[in-house]
Formats: sequence, C-alpha cells, structure tokens
Amino acid sequence: MTLAPGTAVRVRDSWPEAEGPAHIRTPHYLRGRNGTVMRLLGSFPNPEDIAFARPAPLRELYHVAFRPAELWPGGGGDELLVEIYEHWLEEPR
Repeated sequence: MTLAPGTAVRVRDSWPEAEGPAHIRTPHYLRGRNGTVMRLLGSFPNPEDIAFARPAPLRELYHVAFRPAELWPGGGGDELLVEIYEHWLEEPR
C-alpha cells in the first residue's frame, strides 16, 4: 500500500513496548494523532526487527506532517515533519 502525498493518516495508537523489549522508532507523542503524508522516502529494512537480529522486511518510510495545534495545547507555528514507517499509519478516525 503506497500512500500518495496529501493522504490524511493517523499514527497507530499502539504500545508494543508495554509487552516487553521493543525498539520503536515512532515517537510517543504522535501515537493516535492525525497528520498528512508529504512524500515517500523509499523502502528500508524494518529497524524494529534489525534491533533484535530478526529478519527485517522492507517497509515504506514517509515524511508525515503534523500541525502543532494537533499535538500540543496552544501549539502554533510551522508544521512538524517526521519520518514514520507505513506499518504505523492507518486511516484517520
């Protein structure tokens, strides 16, 4: 599933680190938040698997933009641009 620029997305509100050791590249403060895909950066081995020497399937990595007001009370100013792997993205609610 390749996401086109301009696609609205939501970062999964998932906490796998609560179940044991995990290497998560998705910032806590973005989980459950809505953003917009800006661009596809390419496909890369999943770092969450590499950290534990497991086979690492290729995952698509995106630049996703977030409005500060969506993240923090009183947040204003420019957008926040974050690199997020596709398996962390879903349709917004």
